[in-house]
Amino acid sequence: MRERQASKDVRRTREFEAFVAGAAGRLLHAATLLTAEAPDDNPRARRLLTASLARTYASWDRLRGEDPYDIARKDLAVRFARGSRLSWPRPRRDGGVLRHLSAQERLILVLRLFEGVGEEQVAALLGLPMERVRAVHARAMGLVLHPPRGPAPAPPLHGTASA
Repeated sequence: MRERQASKDVRRTREFEAFVAGAAGRLLHAATLLTAEAPDDNPRARRLLTASLARTYASWDRLRGEDPYDIARKDLAVRFARGSRLSWPRPRRDGGVLRHLSAQERLILVLRLFEGVGEEQVAALLGLPMERVRAVHARAMGLVLHPPRGPAPAPPLHGTASA
């Protein structure tokens, strides 16, 4: 009996390791986009990914044909949503074009564009009406395509003549 359980545990571990080898890079990239951290300095994204992978591993035997990537991505998105103040933008120094977006805008944009998740699925995942997802997505796209400008540069000082 113990040998059978040990064999099952080894198989489970190998399957999960193969999944992580194939999916962790993309999931880390998604987490980095969500947190708007620099790709080479992303501790929050790494913690988010680690927690999501741990949860996926814990439920590995109960997946029953479900795609583990979808499960991990969903957990990643939900963890991010719960851990962020979704309504307030937090500009970051190094978040690229996504730095001007609120956490909710980044989440919806990453799920829709980077991950290719449909509007209905995003709405269901986040518990939002589809119209809200559509509106937030449109606003986020507008900000990405036309980022807010900083203050205008100060005009040069005229009239200071050197004699």
